[in-house]
Amino acid sequence: MAMAAAVPALSAGTVPLGVLLRREVTKERMERPDVLCGEASRSRKGEDFTLLRADAGQRVAGDPSTSFSVFALFDGHNGSGAAIYAKENLLHNVLRSIPTCLSRDEWLAVLPRALVSAFVRTDKDFQRVAGTSGTTVTFVIVDEWVVTVASVGDSRCILESADGSVYYLSADHRFDSNPDEVERVTACGSKVGKMDIVGGPEVGPLRCWPGGLCLSRSIGDFDVGECIIPVPHVKQVKLSNAGGRIIIASDGVWDDLTCEMALDCSRGYPSDVAANRIVNEAIRPRGIRDDTTCIVIDILPPEKLAPTAPKRMGKIAFNNMFRKKSPGVPFKTDSEYAEPDVVEEIFEDGSAMLSKRLTTGYALEKIFAPSSCAVCLVRLKSGQGISLHANPLQHEKLQGWQGPFLCHACHDKKEAMEGKRRRKDCSPTVFGHMC
Repeated sequence: MAMAAAVPALSAGTVPLGVLLRREVTKERMERPDVLCGEASRSRKGEDFTLLRADAGQRVAGDPSTSFSVFALFDGHNGSGAAIYAKENLLHNVLRSIPTCLSRDEWLAVLPRALVSAFVRTDKDFQRVAGTSGTTVTFVIVDEWVVTVASVGDSRCILESADGSVYYLSADHRFDSNPDEVERVTACGSKVGKMDIVGGPEVGPLRCWPGGLCLSRSIGDFDVGECIIPVPHVKQVKLSNAGGRIIIASDGVWDDLTCEMALDCSRGYPSDVAANRIVNEAIRPRGIRDDTTCIVIDILPPEKLAPTAPKRMGKIAFNNMFRKKSPGVPFKTDSEYAEPDVVEEIFEDGSAMLSKRLTTGYALEKIFAPSSCAVCLVRLKSGQGISLHANPLQHEKLQGWQGPFLCHACHDKKEAMEGKRRRKDCSPTVFGHMC
């Protein structure tokens, strides 16, 4: 009793230090999930490459609490050069496209446009290497409970939330499944059709001619023409603190497995085991017919060692209807989640128009330096840059700054990708670039 009496009484509204510390620990655990990953691959041509960086960097240098993760899959074709180059350079190009001294909310808000700039820059820089190979890219950044996915090509990225709902986080840029891309490429002057065997019927998937590529977007593939673009589809979502599982896989998996099959054979297993089971299931019916690669990422509440079976059992619920971020509400990600197991869409854009992708959304002057190219970041002299604003009359509405700007080389590339300029040196052989 004497010891108790010796403790000074707390004034009204005062909280003991121990309680505050426990709150901070609890808050940190709620905000920062455990991110576990595993991969598996069976190689036939040696053109699939992966990038797994659980600690890829820090938003604030020297602050481990601001770390983020990066996972990427590069499925090369017509050689491995483009896939290797993208693996070695794309992350660096993303990070250098993001200004310093941003808050977390600002960092996440500029990330989609930084990804667009980085994909185009990586493609443009690879052209100097004089390679004619190409690669699909599925690039995933995990920052706490926010997942941002940028994709070109036909590797697929899916998310299974804690309640068993499944969401597509990537877009399919195969001509067979994307009529909008068929229309775009045709408008640029290329032909899209199946392979025409002399004296026989048309066979195989839809392809772009000349070249014979069955994809409308990739990094590389310069001999096919600049109607094949590196501008990625980008989707950004926020998970609940119940977490979820992400599966990234090349077409070697998806050509033989549906999403249901991949999830069914891997559910409940740790990420490394799950990736192996998916790859083994994919090659079981017909053997290794293509490079077959899978990455499994588990985003889990702290101290939860493995995902449990989703609450919703039975038929998988495929869901492209995310809860949308309320219009007019500032970008905010640090609040606690009142609704468990809800996945919220923060951002999505798959437009092929670079001028659109780099001139909408977050305050542009904070993203692009006024005197630098918005793609390659080269310093521009006064009056040297070309504004990305398509409508010159819009300049009168802008206050002071007319940007973002492109250098002449990046502007020429934009014009070519948008079908406003044809390349004169594009003369591939008809069967020179099959994928």
